[in-house]
Amino acid sequence: MHHDIPAVVLDMSATGIGIVRSLAQKGIKVYAFDTLGKYKIGKTRHAICGACPNPVTEEEALLYFLCQVGLNFSQKAVMLAGSDDYVHFISKNRYVLSQYYRFLLPEHSLIEAVLDKRLTYELAVKSGVPCPKTFIVNDEQQLVQIIGQLIFPCILKPVHSSHFRSNIDHKLYKKAILIEDAAQLQEEYLFYRQYGELMIQEAIPGEENAIFSVKTFFDKKMDLKGLWMNQKLHQFPPHFGSSALVVSKREEEVIKLAVPFLKSIEMKGLAIAEFKKDPRDGKFKFIEINPRIGLTQGLSIACGVDLAYLYYLSLTNQDPEPVVVQKDGIKWVYFVRDFLSFRQKKRLGEMTFFEWLKGLSGKKVEALFRWDDPLPFIRSFVSHLRNLWSRR
Repeated sequence: MHHDIPAVVLDMSATGIGIVRSLAQKGIKVYAFDTLGKYKIGKTRHAICGACPNPVTEEEALLYFLCQVGLNFSQKAVMLAGSDDYVHFISKNRYVLSQYYRFLLPEHSLIEAVLDKRLTYELAVKSGVPCPKTFIVNDEQQLVQIIGQLIFPCILKPVHSSHFRSNIDHKLYKKAILIEDAAQLQEEYLFYRQYGELMIQEAIPGEENAIFSVKTFFDKKMDLKGLWMNQKLHQFPPHFGSSALVVSKREEEVIKLAVPFLKSIEMKGLAIAEFKKDPRDGKFKFIEINPRIGLTQGLSIACGVDLAYLYYLSLTNQDPEPVVVQKDGIKWVYFVRDFLSFRQKKRLGEMTFFEWLKGLSGKKVEALFRWDDPLPFIRSFVSHLRNLWSRR
């Protein structure tokens, strides 16, 4: 295998750091960019790092910036994105960027669809994939009309997570809001609708460990080149957040749902399909798709299916053999988030200190900490604690 073609990673959160480390340890020269705040926290010794314009609010400036970076390469670099904002930016500007970079994405209309939860669920229903009951709410009058059809508790969530997050103060942002009754629904809807479109969804009961994610890489011919999956154990914030502690675990029933679905919509490139097992009927229900590498990329390496590297090899015309067999039972922990999740659960009487410690036992990898590159972990830890203090 040759590694002479550089890689450019857009994102310096734990996701991007996982991609950087994966490629750098193979001897690939990596450049990593993100907005100033994230760059300051995530800069790593395994890449040439820098700040770049914001993909949402400074799109033209970022496009110019990346074209200038691309002029310095003797060959087109492989480009990878670690966040939905960067994926959307690359897809939207794919013609210009393809003059300087190698990347693989599905059609832009599909990128738009999977980043719009309303359209994503339409795709799932059309493909016959089990889904929680979902309602799109355009105004208060429509909300009143559907209240009689709802079973509480339910979930209120944004249709466009990225747009919603960019409009709202980070102290108020929630990935999903658990609604206990009609009065709370009307109150929360009236408050949050100013920040973006909202949808109401049936709440699937069960613990966080009922959630499974399938990570895939389909090449340009839609041949499956890489697949692995994990089971969530803890999230931050608890119940409706991002992964804080997961374990590598293959679940064939989920794969039988996810792979045909992704193939049917031609989800080429990298993707994550998330499902939750419904204890009421024992079926796995579809949650969402992300058109990129996931937060747990470090576990991808540890369990033997390094999607970032498979992507690099494929984009540099080295036609890697498919890798779909993983090592189960390895944990991935984002320590500071897992600790903060534990604190919230402890206050609610949902977890004890010894239960939390037990969850950390066994073979594991940390999202950010490495002895040869400790500063991203330290800076992230301090940043999380500052954010926690500011919310008091």
